Amino acid sequence: MLMTPKNPATEIYPAVDYVHAMEVTDAQRLLFVSGTMGLDGKRNAPGDLDDQLALLWSNIRRILAEANMTTENIVRLTSYLRHASFAQANAKARLEALGERRVPTTAIVVETLVPEWLVEIEVVAAS
Repeated sequence: MLMTPKNPATEIYPAVDYVHAMEVTDAQRLLFVSGTMGLDGKRNAPGDLDDQLALLWSNIRRILAEANMTTENIVRLTSYLRHASFAQANAKARLEALGERRVPTTAIVVETLVPEWLVEIEVVAAS
């Protein structure tokens, strides 16, 4: 499988900490991960945004592992934030989780189903 970032150099705004598009060729498997939250095994969310983000990414890694994948396989990511002020912490956690890799990313401000759920992330992975 080959992942090729696509970032037009002209006539569009520059992508800063993401890529505009990711071309995936020769993939044999796609994994669509449901919106995942920073909840523990008893469905409890830590009260702190950073703690929820750390647990959220741990949960995503665990789900990916179930399919014999890692964060290296993520080709698309959407974040749902309870408040716009969470964008910077969310981006920081994403960049830490993905390392040097950049993927197409969208962040949307929403009202979550439970007020204590501060961030939810869904991903698409390929191998």
